[in-house]
Amino acid sequence: MAKRDYYEILGVAKGSSEDEIKKAYRKLAMKYHPDRNPDDNTAEAKFKEASEAYEILSDAEKRSAYDRMGHAAFDGMGGMGGGQQSGNFQDMFGQFGDIFGDIFSGRGGQGGGQQRQRRGADLRYVMELSLEEAVKGVKKNVTFTAPAACTTCDGKGAKNPNDVQTCGMCKGVGQVRMQQGFFAVNQTCPTCHGRGKTVKNPCNVCHGSGVKDKSRTLEVSIPAGVDNGDRVRLTGEGEAGGAGVQPGDLYVEIVVREHNMFQRDGADLYMEVPVSFTDAALGKEVEIPTLDGRVNLKIPEGTQTGRLFRLRGKGVKPIRTSMTGDLLCRVTIETPVNLTSHQKDLLRELQGSMDNGAQSPNKKSFFDKITEFFS
Repeated sequence: MAKRDYYEILGVAKGSSEDEIKKAYRKLAMKYHPDRNPDDNTAEAKFKEASEAYEILSDAEKRSAYDRMGHAAFDGMGGMGGGQQSGNFQDMFGQFGDIFGDIFSGRGGQGGGQQRQRRGADLRYVMELSLEEAVKGVKKNVTFTAPAACTTCDGKGAKNPNDVQTCGMCKGVGQVRMQQGFFAVNQTCPTCHGRGKTVKNPCNVCHGSGVKDKSRTLEVSIPAGVDNGDRVRLTGEGEAGGAGVQPGDLYVEIVVREHNMFQRDGADLYMEVPVSFTDAALGKEVEIPTLDGRVNLKIPEGTQTGRLFRLRGKGVKPIRTSMTGDLLCRVTIETPVNLTSHQKDLLRELQGSMDNGAQSPNKKSFFDKITEFFS
C-alpha cells in the first residue's frame, strides 16, 4: 500500500516552517498517543504515522531528500527514515523530548531519566473574616487534620535508617521505562511508588509510608486589605509526602462575610444614608460611621435621592496597591410614616403652597414629557 504524503499526514503545507511542523505534530501526538488511547489500535497507527512524518520533516537533510524523491528516498531503510529500526526508540526520544516535555516526566532513552521532584499534596483551608478583619488585617488560628510526618520514625518509614534501601527495580530513580504499543514511556516505579527507596522493616505506626494523619493548629497572619478569593500561602504546611519527599503547602483562602452597612468594591466602600425629606430639603449635617470612626456628612439644601457623596481616603487600602480607596455615601430620601393629624395638616398646607414647577423641577419635566408623548 502506498504511503500517505508526510505533509498531508501532519496537515501542513510543503513550505511550512519548522515551528509550524512541530506545532502540527505536537497536536497530533497529544491526541493519538497510546497513553491517552489505551487499546485503540487506530489511534496507535495514527500516532506511529505522525511520528514517522515528523521524524523526516523535522530533519533538514531528510526533508530535503523527501522533497526531491518522496518516499523513494528512504526505501530499504527500515521504514523510519535514516535506517532507524522501529524497535529502537532511544534516538527518537532524544529528538522528540521537547515535544513530550509536558506529557511525560522524563526521556525514555536515558534508562529511566531524571527523577522528577515529588512533593506532598497542597491543602486548602477556607477562612471566613469580617469586613473589618479583612481591611485591617488579623491573626487567626486554623485547625485541620492532614497527613504529617510520622513522629515514631521521624518520617523515614523505618525506625532504623539502615532499613531504608535504594529501590532495586528503578535503582533509586523512581521511574521505570515501559513499552506500550509503538512507543516507550517513563512510568512511576510500581515497587517504590516513585520514592526511589524501599523499606525493609517498616515502621509499625505508619507502615513504612512515613506519614500519619495528625490534627494541627497553626497561627495565620492575614495581611491588611485582603478580599474575597485572596489566598495566604503557608509553605511546607500542607500534606506530608512521606520518606524523603517534601511536604506540600497550605493555602488559606479568604471569604469575607457580608457587612450590614458597607459594601466593598475593590478599594472603595459604599453605604446608603437615609435622610428625611425635610433634612434633604433644608440641608443638615448627619453623623455617619466609617471603619475609622464617626464623621459628619454635610447634606446640602435640596439634595435629591440617589446623590453620591465621596469621603476620600475612608475606603480600603488593597493588599496589592498603596492607594487607599474612598467611602461613597448614597443618599436615600425617606418618606415619613405614622404621622399625627397635626403633622398631616402641616404637610397639606406645605403641599398647597408649593409651585411644582419651581420646587419640583424633575416632576415638572417628567409630566411635560408625558404630555408631549401623547400629543
